[in-house]
Amino acid sequence: MEWQQELKDRMSGMLLLDRMNEVRELDPLHAFALDDWLCRRTGQGGPAICHLWRHPQAFILGMRDSRLPHADEARGWLEAGGWRTAVRHSGGAAVPLDLGVVNVSLIMPKPSVNHMHYHNDFELMYRFIQDALRMTGRQVDKGEIQGAYCPGDYDLSIGGLKFCGIAQRRQTHAFIVQAFVVAEGSGAERAKLVRSFYERAAGASDTEAESNNGEYPIVEAGSTASLEELAGLGPQAGQAFAQQLRRIVSGGQTEAGLSSAAERLAMPAAEELEKDIAALRARYASTSH
Repeated sequence: MEWQQELKDRMSGMLLLDRMNEVRELDPLHAFALDDWLCRRTGQGGPAICHLWRHPQAFILGMRDSRLPHADEARGWLEAGGWRTAVRHSGGAAVPLDLGVVNVSLIMPKPSVNHMHYHNDFELMYRFIQDALRMTGRQVDKGEIQGAYCPGDYDLSIGGLKFCGIAQRRQTHAFIVQAFVVAEGSGAERAKLVRSFYERAAGASDTEAESNNGEYPIVEAGSTASLEELAGLGPQAGQAFAQQLRRIVSGGQTEAGLSSAAERLAMPAAEELEKDIAALRARYASTSH
């Protein structure tokens, strides 16, 4: 009940930015730059925001991934297969995005500049997703899943199979908690793609990969599955899951909170966002050699 109340309190003045069906934007850094811009605005007195989005076909690398010795060649291989690639500045490792993956960003002000409760912020996203899946009757667990891509303490899983990873981006006065949720299609096929990327980026054989000294995750196909496979949500699992997130946000909103949030909302001009995208690309460009 304590976390349910926390969610409700957080969402009393939270706005929903629903871009689930805005999938014509091909630049994979667009959503990350938008999150960053909104986070700055939230830190300046703007409203808290729940941002839902998808990308048609992108492969997002972590900073450490981009430094693997053959990362540029591996990115070229992905791009030849139709994947747009980019390096993200939030934590975490490589993640493939497609229309079966629902991305969730919670953008919220810090209670104070010195707010350091990272785990509480991760926990809030976990509880948010757990609540959204309550209607499935499945138990959602947290904790690192061995063999999963983008591994972390806040891997979310059902029956021992990962379906969600969570990362965080912090600014001076606000922060973003980002989750990718594998909702539709095959989790195993996505895991195989990530393993192939690492093998190419590291220039390693299967035997060498097993002893890589932690330079990159050892990804196993049987570690990951989608909500379609795990939770009985059917082939439209992404939309069903997103609808539950919308329900939770709208259920926590209050008339006074919404009115105040709407007055404080601002969105970036297209030209401004393009500059931010270019800056991200320049700052977090591949540093492989």
